[in-house]
Amino acid sequence: MDTVTRPSGLAPERGAVAGRLRSLVRGQAADPAWVRPALLAVLLGTAVLYVAGLGRNGWANSYYAAAVMAGAQSWKAFFFGAFDAGSFITVDKPPAALWLMELSGRIFGVSSWSMLLPEALLGVATAGLVYATVRRQLGAVAGLLAAAVMAVTPVAVLMFRFNNPDALLTFLLVASAWALTRALQGGRTGWLLLSAAIVGLAFDTKYLQAYIVLPALVLTFFLLGPGTWLRRTWQLLAAGAALAVSTGWWMTIVSLVPAASRPYIGGSTDNSVLDLVLGYDGFGRLTGALGAFGRGAAQGAGRVVGGGGFGGPGGGGPGFGGAAGPLRLFNDQLGGEISWLLPLAAVGLGVGIWSRRGLPRTDLARAGYVLWGLWLLTHAVVFSFAGGILHAYYTVAMAPAVAALVGGGAVELWRMRSRWLIGGLVAAVALVVTAWWSSRLLARTPDFAPGLGTLELAVAVAAAALLLLPRLRALPGRLPSAALAAGLVAVMLGPTAYSFATVARAQNSPDPRSGPGNVASAFGGPAGGRFAAGGQFPGGGAPPFQAGQGGFGGPPAFGGGQPGGFGGGAADTTLVSYLEQHQGGATWLVATPSANSGASIALASGRPVLAMGGFSGSDQAMTVARLQELVRTGQLRYVMLDGRGRGGPDQGSQSVASWIAQHCATVSGFSGLYDCATPVGGSTA
Repeated sequence: MDTVTRPSGLAPERGAVAGRLRSLVRGQAADPAWVRPALLAVLLGTAVLYVAGLGRNGWANSYYAAAVMAGAQSWKAFFFGAFDAGSFITVDKPPAALWLMELSGRIFGVSSWSMLLPEALLGVATAGLVYATVRRQLGAVAGLLAAAVMAVTPVAVLMFRFNNPDALLTFLLVASAWALTRALQGGRTGWLLLSAAIVGLAFDTKYLQAYIVLPALVLTFFLLGPGTWLRRTWQLLAAGAALAVSTGWWMTIVSLVPAASRPYIGGSTDNSVLDLVLGYDGFGRLTGALGAFGRGAAQGAGRVVGGGGFGGPGGGGPGFGGAAGPLRLFNDQLGGEISWLLPLAAVGLGVGIWSRRGLPRTDLARAGYVLWGLWLLTHAVVFSFAGGILHAYYTVAMAPAVAALVGGGAVELWRMRSRWLIGGLVAAVALVVTAWWSSRLLARTPDFAPGLGTLELAVAVAAAALLLLPRLRALPGRLPSAALAAGLVAVMLGPTAYSFATVARAQNSPDPRSGPGNVASAFGGPAGGRFAAGGQFPGGGAPPFQAGQGGFGGPPAFGGGQPGGFGGGAADTTLVSYLEQHQGGATWLVATPSANSGASIALASGRPVLAMGGFSGSDQAMTVARLQELVRTGQLRYVMLDGRGRGGPDQGSQSVASWIAQHCATVSGFSGLYDCATPVGGSTA
């Protein structure tokens, strides 16, 4: 009897596919059956939270939105991270954070949704990676709790619905922790090299802020990784080489390209990436010595928040992030973003380390606590004592560590629940202190969710009381577990409410903040809203970078004095229409003093706008000779100065402004607009 043989490998291939599908639905064989459905529910809830009403944020940060539009139109602007499709000047950050949004714009067309949806999906992926990492270290339940905490941390909800670099930065940092965990499990060098390479890509997203995690990654592997100390040393040296390559490839290419063939490096003082990395985007954030660019930004914002208090020229001080000090993370600016669960995270770190005492050096759970603990402590020290500009939303980089420590700590406390004098007491104190702090944060916005803080504290106190009851036979055996669960739900009420409030309102401020709209911003007035008409901020504050204060002067008073689009201000449609009709063959629609004054024009028209002074107007990118060349070759016709037709206080921009006033005709009906194709005294089109 003949037998029919199957093609070699067909059955195993089908079996492998079926196995993968079962694994996707069922999850890991070692996990209870409910874990995978619970994870999918957490990720689905995260997606709904991050995507719901996403369009209300509009262009979010219009500075980066204009750069996204430029990169979607020009591959040169894409690679260099230029603000404009003509590639005159770059944004003040590396380009990696823009690339994903620009690719989305090329595929689906540039819009608010095509720009912000990738950011929201990064948030879902980050929650998933937090679960995957913590699960390997501390178990599935800890991973689920960590993913949920990550998803509803207010600053995470804010940043994963926004177009700043912090969304991609946070995702990449978590990915580096995931790869390091794989290296800790088996000691394989490849995973360690991958972790280092991912940190390098994070550097290409936000420069030196990515390196804050390095002490946690390096020390955890060196102290607790498998193998001999000599092997671990060589592995780390190899990882250092991978980090150097991943960090430096883009900078090297940019440095090798002649300055005349690439955009000016926005934010630098000498048109070099290295100056930007070490200056404004590097050590200047720690010391406050930000150079000319940083001084322009800090001085502008300093007037809004009361002036002066920046700890010297260019410093951060109370204007950005509040006064430096050990309690900075709990102040009015940073507290509502990240500090809700810090007490519980601290207890989780202590309990986790204590519970793993006496175990072998390579215990993966202890390595997890050390990794996340060092991550949290390093960021806390840097952010607490940094003397330069520190926006509150930077703290999103702390959210993965807080989430992991809360998840792991909750599981450890659950395991200790039956030990009255240890487990019950520690859990009770942790819940009450965390709930008390949450109620204090809610009290800062008394009109928002009144009574929620009281409810949260009451439930936590009741849960603590039940945890402290002696173990009597008459009491249900599951009472401690139920009390701990109720306490955990209680302490999550405050941050979850802030997250929902963040989703419910538009976020398009230069200094976005989570929570209800009456949380003060470093730029004056409520954060997250648009600039008011006439150049006024909500709450009556003057916008930063006023005319004559930042290189070329900041937002010009054109078309009725509307702000030029910094953080969401609308462009003058009459002006935009005029420029579009008369652009002709010019590369740029118009040149503006700064990106702040030109972003909304670029977004409204979809055409390149040249920002002569970069972000705030204080970059020395434009010279008289360069302007003459652009006008002579027909690449530029219209130039805008401030409403009085002059530039800022520095000599370079004053010379450019003087040349414009002497050689270009004013355009009737638009204050501060000049036609450089028409000589002074001539008739404009």
